[in-house]
Amino acid sequence: MTQKTVAIICGGGPAPGINTVISTVAKIFMADGYRVLGIHEGYKGLLSPNPRTVEFDFYYADRIFSRGGSTLLMSRFKPKQEDFNTRLFVEENVSLLVTIGGDDTASTANRLSKYLKENNVDVANIHVPKTIDNDLPLPDRNPTFGFHSAKDEGVKIGNTIYEDAITSNNWFIMSAMGRSAGHLAFGIASACHFPMLIIPEMFNKTKATLEKVVTLIISSMLKRMIMGIDYGVALVSEGVFHIIDEQELKDSGILFTYDAHGHPELGNVSKSNIFNVLVQEKLKELGLEMKSRPIELGYELRCCRPIGYDLTLCTLLAIGVKKLYDEGISGCIVTTNSRGDITPMYLSEFENGDGVIPPRLVDIDAEISKLSFKNLHFIKEKDYEKLGTYVDNPEQYDFNKILNWN
Repeated sequence: MTQKTVAIICGGGPAPGINTVISTVAKIFMADGYRVLGIHEGYKGLLSPNPRTVEFDFYYADRIFSRGGSTLLMSRFKPKQEDFNTRLFVEENVSLLVTIGGDDTASTANRLSKYLKENNVDVANIHVPKTIDNDLPLPDRNPTFGFHSAKDEGVKIGNTIYEDAITSNNWFIMSAMGRSAGHLAFGIASACHFPMLIIPEMFNKTKATLEKVVTLIISSMLKRMIMGIDYGVALVSEGVFHIIDEQELKDSGILFTYDAHGHPELGNVSKSNIFNVLVQEKLKELGLEMKSRPIELGYELRCCRPIGYDLTLCTLLAIGVKKLYDEGISGCIVTTNSRGDITPMYLSEFENGDGVIPPRLVDIDAEISKLSFKNLHFIKEKDYEKLGTYVDNPEQYDFNKILNWN
């Protein structure tokens, strides 16, 4: 085979805009005479003796550009060194491997590129970063693709839930995705005017515990109660769960499944349900009757159609892949800034001294954060007298004291 091939794989979990990247990469390279081959199941498929592939033509690529999900099946498979081989690259005359995924997918691409070079197979690699968590430290604090679409979908659901809360005079305890950072929860709660938001970044001056999370939620419920408002939504980022001490989780009475190393498998439990049960237990202890229901906001966000922002961003990044490739640049991550300039970045630029990529967190000292917190409802010192008729020790529910922000 003499025609050069561009191969595309997707790793990790879905994010809105993946198909936009695939479609644009396919169209821009086919227009320049390349063959474009999609490989199902990420690295698992790429390194398989019998990979499942799809060869793109213009019509196929053009049909998928605005769709949610991914036309290429995804996989979290992380190959070991002994899994690497040159088979597909040689047989299909691959000159460029385009990887779409997070930092794990990118670091594996670097290892694979090194292996191919050592085996005299010349294949360039350019990585397109994606995550709805928005926690990759891109330049100019630019968002990762998929984040704004996922947030937009979350806001649609959040507004509906808030309307239900008003209509039914009810509280909802909601949990949203975001393993390390609270960007998604922050964006949704702020847009929906939820009275309580809890993200891991808020525990910068105190240790996160189940009790503190529950007390923050009840602080909001009590504040609205003395305001004469009997409904609301409290949104907790799943990342809060991940910074609570593992032993506390084990001792909590929550029924977890455990992995081979004895760690609780947090992905197998509904965080909203757990917090809702704990809130109801605390309310019963206080002798207060307030209805609350759990809402898990997770997989609903990953495969929605990309909104206009991400359609533009993903198209730009994909065309940027062609630009960098034509310039002879390889082993990089394609990025853009607020002006739309395409820039290659390398994993070493993201890594700290230990070779780890620290997540980009919500800057709670930024003005947007401080102003958003002002729109929440929670107990302050001026509320102690009113609250004292309902609970003992009203200062226990002081938002700033719980977080040690005084």
